[in-house]
Amino acid sequence: MNKLNIMLVGVGGQGTLLASRVLGTVAVKMGYDVKVSEVHGMSQRGGSVVTFVKMGEKIYSPLVEKGEADIILAFEELEALRWMEYLKDGGRMVVNEQKINPMPVVIGKAKYPENILEKLKEKLGNISSIDALKIARESGNIKAVNMVLIGLMAASTGIVRDTWLDAMKEVIPQKLLEVNLKAFEAGYAEY
Repeated sequence: MNKLNIMLVGVGGQGTLLASRVLGTVAVKMGYDVKVSEVHGMSQRGGSVVTFVKMGEKIYSPLVEKGEADIILAFEELEALRWMEYLKDGGRMVVNEQKINPMPVVIGKAKYPENILEKLKEKLGNISSIDALKIARESGNIKAVNMVLIGLMAASTGIVRDTWLDAMKEVIPQKLLEVNLKAFEAGYAEY
């Protein structure tokens, strides 16, 4: 692997930051240079949250520019649509089939866009969608959506599965580890 540019996009409270820590730890375990940059909106109010994770032989900047992301993990459909132009040609998007109404929709000033997944598939082609919230719930905790998405993505990277599991054991608090490992495995099995 020369380099891998990953974007995690979602809204506050969905676990994008923990997921980026797992990705960064995987990179370190593989002996790669890694840079992580977090861009917060009003994350405590459900605003947009974006995290860039770049890994490779030598990484100079943590930012991913438009058209440079190898992978976008979208924790919510509208965020996938909002950030799709960052995906490079031939890149892959993994989308959680969840809709979280932003404030303009909540107060009635806007409508949530329709048919987002269809639009993404038409424009991007290489997109995987999954009901990560349902799988997380079945795994024991709805907050494990992030690990379901990481699991699905991990299965496609060629990075050894145990590297992901070891990184999770290092980053995730012990009391939450079992449910997160179960969610990861369920996502991994969906590939």
